[in-house]
Amino acid sequence: MRMFGGAIFILSALFAAVICILPEPEGFPILEYHQVTDAQLDPAFEVYNVPPDEFAAQLDYLQAQGYTTITLKDFMYAVRGYRPLPEKPIVLTFDDGYADNYTKMLPILEAHNMTAVVYVITNELGRPGYLTFDNLKDMQRRGIEIGSHTADHLPLTSLNKITQRRQVRESKIFLEWSGLEPICSLSYPNGAFNAEIEEMLREENYLTAVTGEAGLNTLATNPFELRRVHIRKPRFGLTEFKFRLFKATFFAKLKNIF
Repeated sequence: MRMFGGAIFILSALFAAVICILPEPEGFPILEYHQVTDAQLDPAFEVYNVPPDEFAAQLDYLQAQGYTTITLKDFMYAVRGYRPLPEKPIVLTFDDGYADNYTKMLPILEAHNMTAVVYVITNELGRPGYLTFDNLKDMQRRGIEIGSHTADHLPLTSLNKITQRRQVRESKIFLEWSGLEPICSLSYPNGAFNAEIEEMLREENYLTAVTGEAGLNTLATNPFELRRVHIRKPRFGLTEFKFRLFKATFFAKLKNIF
């Protein structure tokens, strides 16, 4: 058993080494955040929070590496040939629509001259700890793209067709009828999607959707299967953040192999 375990370790190390020496894949990363706060959170949610000082350090690192943040509307403009992407683009996304996205995240983002996409659960808007419509309108005015995280954050693949459509349609209409600019992007709750749901999003006039699958994205990527890397609360500072960035490249290399 010990010899078997040793062989597995050696093979895994060799495989990782092979992956590392492969040519760098094309594409840009999309990062998935949730909260940015110093507040004490429930332990179950703490892992989804990046403290403000850690978040600022991550943005410093991205700038030092030459990244330029874009929105997913910018991505679709490039897909359709209206404008080019910057040399080294990256998308920052924030799921659920927490109030600290406005009070904590946005000032740090603006201090770095960056932008982001914020996905909101519409039936949580205005509740304690969540964004308000005034917040969303101001964020849009300040260059943030607002997207849908459905009405109730239910895994879409677990629902019947009528409820699926209600979740994606009502969240979009609710936001737009409240005075926001057109909502063009959706974040799949729990990363759950399939081909039928993608077609439903097209029918409801969405242009993009983000998953929970790691990898990189190019102009040829299915816009309803955009890949993201989850940025959790760091235990090892920037070292862990750099590793998660590398995770996107690693999975893109795997995809090229298989």
